[in-house]
Formats: sequence, structure tokens, C-alpha cells
Amino acid sequence: MQITIDIPDEVAQRLDGKSKHIERIVLEVLVADVYSSGGLSTAEVGRILGLSSRLETHAFLKRMGVYLNYDDAELERDIQTIRELRA
Repeated sequence: MQITIDIPDEVAQRLDGKSKHIERIVLEVLVADVYSSGGLSTAEVGRILGLSSRLETHAFLKRMGVYLNYDDAELERDIQTIRELRA
């Protein structure tokens, strides 16, 4: 999907001179916002942004000031995985 946004020309000129990666910045802000509202999983965040690992995805979310969506079901799965690994 491609999304187009309109920015006033005088603002666009200032942004263009300061950031060569404006598309990436807008994408990151959008992804972080949708993740924080529960619309994306951490795996989807990583896939959309081309991040190489779960840790890199967590670091991105931390940099964006977004808390991980970690619910009771995920905690139970992690506890079960630890139990299985210990056995």
C-alpha cells in the first residue's frame, strides 16, 4: 500500500533540507502508533520495518517510547516455554 500525505510547501522545503529519510520517519511513527494501540504485533512491526530480530524490534519500540504489549497469555506461554526447557 502506498500512502500520500500533503504538507504545505513551506514546511516541506524545511523538512526536505533537514531529513533525507522523511518517508522512513513517517513510517516508523505510524507503525509505533498502531502498535501502541494494539493494531500490530511485535513480529509485524519487525517485518514492516525490516528489522532483523525481536531484540531489534524491542529496541525500536523503546526508542519510540512505546511499551511492549505483553499480556497474561504471553506471560503464560513464556512460563510454559521455560518449564519445558528446564525439563
